[in-house]
Amino acid sequence: MMDIRQLRYFVAIVEQGSFSRAASFLRVAQPALSLHVRNVEADLGTPLLIRTPRGVEPTEAGAILLRHARIIMDQFTVAEEEIRGHHDDPAGEVRLGVPGTIGQILAVPLITAVRLRYPKIKLRIAEAMSGFILEWMREERVDLAVLYGQADEHGIHTERLLEEDLRFFGPVRKIGEEIVPAPGGAISFAQVAQMPLILPGKGHGLRDLLNRHAEMMQVDLNTIIDVDSYGNIKSLVTEGLGYSILPENAIAAEVAQGRLRRWPIESPAISRSIHLASSASRPLTNAVSVVLGLARETLLDLTRQGHWIGARIVGPDPESPPAEEPQCPPSRKAM
Repeated sequence: MMDIRQLRYFVAIVEQGSFSRAASFLRVAQPALSLHVRNVEADLGTPLLIRTPRGVEPTEAGAILLRHARIIMDQFTVAEEEIRGHHDDPAGEVRLGVPGTIGQILAVPLITAVRLRYPKIKLRIAEAMSGFILEWMREERVDLAVLYGQADEHGIHTERLLEEDLRFFGPVRKIGEEIVPAPGGAISFAQVAQMPLILPGKGHGLRDLLNRHAEMMQVDLNTIIDVDSYGNIKSLVTEGLGYSILPENAIAAEVAQGRLRRWPIESPAISRSIHLASSASRPLTNAVSVVLGLARETLLDLTRQGHWIGARIVGPDPESPPAEEPQCPPSRKAM
């Protein structure tokens, strides 16, 4: 079976007009060139070169091979140049799936970064609940995803980047004879479970997380209203219909404006992990690879700079300065 190297050798022999000049041009031993030509002739079942007083010339079959070999080599060169250029300046469409709450934080800075660094990449961001986004990953409808929780399944690689704190919150005015800590105090999960709660419906990632905690603590959640929209949950709580649990960042603006009160949850504290997901079953294109890196960088930067309230980086921060080694005090000489 011929390969590109044999074609390159054959073209060089014809263009140089002799095996010796071709060997010098290619920096290959002449016997090796002769062996390659004999192997190709054996594969094709016909002579390809003939020696004449003017040097080595192609036979009729050799001329046919020469024509095709030059086309193949030109295409190979174009492919190499295009691939190298594509690596240096990635292009194409990249599809990213994110939950709506993360999209509100991530979309604008990430799109801006992609446009500035890789103008030939078209980034499409689709928003949905984590469960739907995971399904999109399985069906290859998105190339990358940001997920709440890890996708423990074959074909999807997830990288845990952040932890996001959840907070219990309520209206400014008390609801009935409520018993809650003073502002700044924490509330136990067991006490939270007894309050009239407005939560996302079953099947929603946040509701499933809270149900798991309730089961672990052997308590029942006193859910009075099921509604998936964070905006509707906050509006209902603001109107005094109940309390809820949402990520710190989702309620930060309303708390700062004095429209909601919020309390940290303890015994246990509740947080959820944020993962960056990519395909583990197929190679990533250059465009997808660079967007993956930019998404990681942007998520970490948003957290470092305090734009993602209530989030913290998991593990050592790659941009944190290394801790200084403790210095031993100078030893004293015995008096």
